Amino acid sequence: MGESLLLLTIITLIVITIRRARPVILENPVNIHRPGQYHITLAPQLNRVQTFVEQIARQFIELHHPKGDLPTQYFEVRDPKVFSKGQKSYLLAISLRGGELYFQAANPKSSKHESSDSHYKTLHEFSESVLQHHPLSGSVDESGTESLRVTVEAIAKPLQIAVEELPSSD
Repeated sequence: MGESLLLLTIITLIVITIRRARPVILENPVNIHRPGQYHITLAPQLNRVQTFVEQIARQFIELHHPKGDLPTQYFEVRDPKVFSKGQKSYLLAISLRGGELYFQAANPKSSKHESSDSHYKTLHEFSESVLQHHPLSGSVDESGTESLRVTVEAIAKPLQIAVEELPSSD
């Protein structure tokens, strides 16, 4: 009786450990809002991006105090820990509106002729739909865009995440 109970307990612990080890991939979009700090919108299957984005927000808020809004910056991110619909990368848009950082992560549209221009267009459309109620104010701090880019690269490097800024085609 005692051995059976011990065996059942050990098997239960092993099953619980194995189930927790698998990452959970969400099939629905994720929205995270920390008032006064940041707002994150993640496309389906990109919930694992949250940690990277929150680290960027934390460091940027601590180190930089832009004097106005920041125009949206677009990045292609290659993170080996994030698998999104068989893609090798995901797209990330970051902007500052009214003192709050806005992040949007999206999957690139798959096509035979993938280019940074098509990635930019995909991300720009997604970002604009999220930010439609948060337009740029009259005061835009262009110097803050470089600070944001440097922050993204500084967070990505130790995590072995490749980040490439997408050129705007406006």
